[in-house]
Amino acid sequence: MPLTPAIEEPQIHESAQGPRVTPAASRTAQTPRPVPGPRPAAVPRPGRPGPARPAPPAQRAAQAAPGPVPTASAAPSVSAAVPQVQLIPASAEGALDAAEEAVDLLLDTGRAPGDILVITTGDPHPWAAHELSFGEASYWAQHDARDDVFYADASQVQRAAGRPVVVFAANGGPAGATAAALPVALARAGALLVVCGDAKEINSVLGAGV
Repeated sequence: MPLTPAIEEPQIHESAQGPRVTPAASRTAQTPRPVPGPRPAAVPRPGRPGPARPAPPAQRAAQAAPGPVPTASAAPSVSAAVPQVQLIPASAEGALDAAEEAVDLLLDTGRAPGDILVITTGDPHPWAAHELSFGEASYWAQHDARDDVFYADASQVQRAAGRPVVVFAANGGPAGATAAALPVALARAGALLVVCGDAKEINSVLGAGV
């Protein structure tokens, strides 16, 4: 009588069981050092006469990279942990430009505009100067809205609320302005503090470990 071959159970290979998800290793994102590049032209502020309003960072990011710009939540969370500190050496004359490049790169790498606070010790950022010309109430209302990058003078840092990222531009100003405002800026930063200025001065305030 002929032998009938045994029916073998089908083998299920591991590759047929579906994709296996492996948790990604946690890592701390590093902010790239700003690289000089072209800056978009300012655009007029709709509905109000007067000088042109500098293009908001969210608009700059949209012009630089196609696609939607990430939006901030109504109340971004700020960690109580000690933030990472990045020093970008710059002269007092170049600190504000370095800060602007840092903001652009933060936006390009996915940081929401409302996550970023920029503090200046010397001349205010053109956006801040223009918005203050319409009154402090309107200016601080934009701070409270948390829907875009906010620029503040070092003398106003006590009033500014914390945000995940603080960019500090030591661009001159009164003697001792950096020493007085930088520790407060560090306290306002939830995850990252980017300091643009003289390395020796910054290290003397925050410590040689910066």
